[in-house]
Amino acid sequence: CIQEPWDGPAMVVFSDGKTVGATLDRNGLRPARYSITKSGYIVVASETGVVDLPEAEIVEKGRLGPGQMIAADLENHEILKNWEIKQRVALRKPYGDWWHAYRIVLEPQAFVNTTKLEPKELLRRQTAFGYTAEDVEMIIEPMTSQGKEPTFCMGDDIPLAVLSDKPRLLYDYFKQRFAQVTNPAIDPLRESLVMSLSMQLGERGNLLETLPEYARLLKLETPVLNEAELQAIKSSDFDTAELSTLFDLKAGPQGLETAVRNLCEQAAAAVMAGKKILILSDQNGESLEENQTEAPPESLYIPPLLAVGAVHHHLIHRGLRMKASIITKTAQCWSTHHFACLIGYGASAVCPYLALESVRHWWSDPRTQKLMARGKVDNITIEKAQKNYRKAVEAGLLKILSKMGISLLSSYHGAQIFEAIGIGADLLELGFAGTVSRLGGLSVNELAQEIISFQQRAFPELTAKKLENFGFIQYRPKGEYHMNSPEMSKALHKAVSGRNYDHYQVYQQQLVGRPVTALRDLLDFNSDRTSIPIEEVEPIEEIVKRFCTGAMSLGSLSREAHETLAVAMNRIGGKSNSGEGGEDPIRFQVLDDVDENGHSPTLPHLKGLRNGDLASSAIKQVASGRFGVTPEYLINARQLEIKVSQGAKPGEGGQLPGKKVSPYIAMLRRSKPGVSLISPPPHHDIYSIEDLAQLIFDLHQINPQARVSVKLVAEIGIGTIAAGVAKANADIIQISGHDGGTGASPLSSIKHAGVPWELGVTEVHRVLLENQLRDRVLLRADGGFKTGWDVVMAALMGAEEYGFGSVAMIAEGCIMARICHTNNCPVGVATQQEQLRKRFTGIPEHVVNFFFFIAQEVRSLLARLGYRSLQEIIGRADLLKVREEIKLTKTSALNLNCLTQLPDTRSNRSWLNHGEVHNNGSVLDDQLLADKEIEKAIRNQGAITKELAIVNTDRTVGARLAGVIAKQYGNTGFEGQITLKFCGAAGQSFGAFNLPGMTLILEGDANDYVGKGMHGGEIIVKPPREAGYDSAQNTIVGNTCLYGATGGILFANGGAGERFGVRNSKGQAVIEGAGDHCCEYMTGGVIVVLGNVGRNVGAGMTGGLAYFLDEDGSFPAKVNQEIVKIQRVISPAGEQLLQELIQAHAEYTDSAKARTILRNWSQYLPKFWQVVPPSEADTPEANAEVVAEKVLSSVQ
Repeated sequence: CIQEPWDGPAMVVFSDGKTVGATLDRNGLRPARYSITKSGYIVVASETGVVDLPEAEIVEKGRLGPGQMIAADLENHEILKNWEIKQRVALRKPYGDWWHAYRIVLEPQAFVNTTKLEPKELLRRQTAFGYTAEDVEMIIEPMTSQGKEPTFCMGDDIPLAVLSDKPRLLYDYFKQRFAQVTNPAIDPLRESLVMSLSMQLGERGNLLETLPEYARLLKLETPVLNEAELQAIKSSDFDTAELSTLFDLKAGPQGLETAVRNLCEQAAAAVMAGKKILILSDQNGESLEENQTEAPPESLYIPPLLAVGAVHHHLIHRGLRMKASIITKTAQCWSTHHFACLIGYGASAVCPYLALESVRHWWSDPRTQKLMARGKVDNITIEKAQKNYRKAVEAGLLKILSKMGISLLSSYHGAQIFEAIGIGADLLELGFAGTVSRLGGLSVNELAQEIISFQQRAFPELTAKKLENFGFIQYRPKGEYHMNSPEMSKALHKAVSGRNYDHYQVYQQQLVGRPVTALRDLLDFNSDRTSIPIEEVEPIEEIVKRFCTGAMSLGSLSREAHETLAVAMNRIGGKSNSGEGGEDPIRFQVLDDVDENGHSPTLPHLKGLRNGDLASSAIKQVASGRFGVTPEYLINARQLEIKVSQGAKPGEGGQLPGKKVSPYIAMLRRSKPGVSLISPPPHHDIYSIEDLAQLIFDLHQINPQARVSVKLVAEIGIGTIAAGVAKANADIIQISGHDGGTGASPLSSIKHAGVPWELGVTEVHRVLLENQLRDRVLLRADGGFKTGWDVVMAALMGAEEYGFGSVAMIAEGCIMARICHTNNCPVGVATQQEQLRKRFTGIPEHVVNFFFFIAQEVRSLLARLGYRSLQEIIGRADLLKVREEIKLTKTSALNLNCLTQLPDTRSNRSWLNHGEVHNNGSVLDDQLLADKEIEKAIRNQGAITKELAIVNTDRTVGARLAGVIAKQYGNTGFEGQITLKFCGAAGQSFGAFNLPGMTLILEGDANDYVGKGMHGGEIIVKPPREAGYDSAQNTIVGNTCLYGATGGILFANGGAGERFGVRNSKGQAVIEGAGDHCCEYMTGGVIVVLGNVGRNVGAGMTGGLAYFLDEDGSFPAKVNQEIVKIQRVISPAGEQLLQELIQAHAEYTDSAKARTILRNWSQYLPKFWQVVPPSEADTPEANAEVVAEKVLSSVQ
């Protein structure tokens, strides 16, 4: 209760001279392996095989699980294990008794069951506090009816809040930050058991003292309070003070700062008087009075975010912060982002009284009641409606804090994990000290003017009959400006349908004359040369090679749209990006069967083809779900992109609604039709910069010719991250802006996470230059690119390649209906419905025309600037200037120096020479491929067996061999047999991307990621013959094994670490124990575990089967049964499958445990549990009543 928990990731080694020990973070995000010998010698390290120990001397090979410790007591000469250490600490004081004696838990209270305000008064208050029609209809109402955040699409294409001429809430100036590379996001869907929203109110004790009264705290299970719960807190034994955040309108804009400072002094006085809980309220009077029709027009409110932040920092400054907690009772809080901001700046809980009243009015509306009666909306009570709203807020909060890799709300509380875009220095000093605001912006007085503009819409006379719709989310005429508007789409469609550059200029002029929307709109060119003839500028054909399409998956797009983009980009020498989800191997061959009408029997659904066309995406993405990632897919890429973050939803995984998972899409992704796919927020093999380096190494192993790119999203600190990525051997770094398009994403993520690419690109370019790393990586930018002017702007800021997402879709026919997430795209671009896909009219030539137009505009701009190529202007920010004629509505205090003042590179341009693809140096696979017998076996599809020694610096062994085979034979065409026997400790990713016809046998042990992405063949890991320990009770492979496997089988005679089989699509395995999160998000395959496992088994598992031997009756409590069910092995087919796998395990590994089970089959079979997701419930293996002659659907 004194200090929030530690999320890691890290293994920490500690010593005080008497004891030396190691502990792992609470989520098990780092590996920690140990060996103990007969003599009491202990080795603890992040890897096995660090110290060479005689195998016969070892008595135990283990690992630390999440939050576990191990220590050596040097005084008493004993080794202490986890529970022994913790028990000794726990028994020092009667901590449990203190909790029971002092801590109080707030009991949930009933929600108000009737409306309190007349509709007109509700409308007045909503208007005064900044609600819009979209806030109610597209945020509050979906949360209320469905109990979850609304999903939307197509990114954020409106002006930044500070650039907009429309009134915006203070929250809109703050962008959520997120973890990328340096630590992982947490999965709030499948690993929610490590997360909590509980908060504690009251005075915190001295960290250096241990006293019973420090346990005197009030525990909240949720930070979202209803009115009755807030009243219960007021009535509790904890002294509370309610402070009004209203102030006199007559004081004018200058009155805001005075009111804030007065509030801070009142708060400090209350705490000094002994108050333990401060309630900051903008409600006039004690409560919403029934039938109250008027609110005082002479009152203004301090924005709740400013009130909370200011009081929080003032109490810190006065040394009083630990003595009291802050609750805010506010009308201006309804979205998950609002709650996150308030909690992030110091509030322990929030009572959103006007949002709850809005929910009650929605429920009471006769239109809602009619919808319920017709079954259009779930028939719920007014209590359930409010519970749904709170549930949606809670789920959204979990998602927001998990983006940063934080598990507990108490750790997020007061952490200020935001970047301000458009907040001035005096406003930062007043309420948000320590928050980064690189651009400056609104002063306190300018913020006050924005509050007054809300107030004036409601007082003194409310003239509106309904809330105003500004079009912040959906485009509407006369609403907020959207870059992707119907007018823009029509102009572009007309332009690309022919080759008339005049038509393109109509489209371009629409964008040139737009309102200031992005940061680059505030800049203009400031050339140091005279113009030159356009004929002297590099040709279009060279410029288009720098263009890429955005990462849009086959699934989010229709097959026709996806393949059309690929064909077009290959024609011009640019690069299309596959997105997450794989590609049909039929696309990997060059077309030579196209008729005079542009049709090909190979791709009969496409139009406008030519012989020589290729529909394979040049950039193939490796994302966290690993959907569709196979050896053949990887080897057919010119570039391989590791998607760490995505512009529309950084810190979250890709999302494909179940409606869009057609049988074809499910086949490519090796998942189940109709089942939604939400990729994990983290790559489960990237929990740190070292892990990213390992994945880059893996990809360079299987495809040494492909450049590896790492996709990041702009945020403060991205420069440091990019420096690490460059050192990790990436070839390309892609910086995406916050405004990236998306097929489906939570609305709050689209609007409130990440920052503009201009800030990201300039920071990365600067840091890489300062650290002499710029030459190691090519820098690519994307996010809202529409014209050649955007390209030149990005080039001047340091980008060398340029990504076009949404606009490329428009070029092939998208009309910006903004219903991608519904599967109802009316023009066949973003749907899987066959009837709608038939409406797709795009052809590759349209996309080619668009990119040629862009390149032609780039040429014109280069000629105007006096430069002959893009290469000459990259990083030349000295050619930029601020547009003096621009007058923003809200402020004139923006400072763009961070964009225009970059290192001077005029005299040294050598950093633009990036050289060849980075290589992995000398690796064991090179030795294998140099072997004439192995080379002959591959060429002639023969058989060969080799024996080799291996050490833990031999990483990703087998992958380069698999790549060579996949290049020649594809995923399944190799009919030879290569058997490789290794002895020793294998490094990470042993057997990654293994293929049919490859058998890897390891006598020893292995580190993390065994069998990552394997597609076939066998991997066998067993202890050395001289080992004296019981292999079933010891660890033999590391964490995250079989991650993203699409086939093959793994036998390991020993235990595995955390997340075994995570995102397994089709692989099979038999192991003898596992850590937490076993079989997480499996979509196919079979896993058999012959020993103990950790908790959260089967979380998010939608396909495949798993068997677990439960000898102590503890297994059912370890299963996450949100999706799966558990049952005994009840069918003959299920028993046969299990027995055959254990029999094979015994034969391959000589497992004593397996042989014992087989000898005593009738005794052991009843001890097995079978984990069954719904998709497998009617298979013969899971259902005795199904007698159809077929094998498990997911392992065919």
